[in-house]
Amino acid sequence: MKISKIIGAILILLSLGVGYLGINKVDENTTSVNFLGIKMDFSDKSGSQEGYVYIGIAVVLLVGGIYTLKKSRT
Repeated sequence: MKISKIIGAILILLSLGVGYLGINKVDENTTSVNFLGIKMDFSDKSGSQEGYVYIGIAVVLLVGGIYTLKKSRT
């Protein structure tokens, strides 16, 4: 097994973990409450932005992992 395949698989697994953390971060920092017919939105913008950064990093890691796996096949 080539080292590039191992690195590609690790990048893909790492992207799944970072993506999961990002989705949870966005979910934790976004809350809305319906009180007496009035919808109130309580959200922490900086926490949500940090979650979106994690999701962006996860996408980059996933693309890098797929690229590494495809390149190792040739």
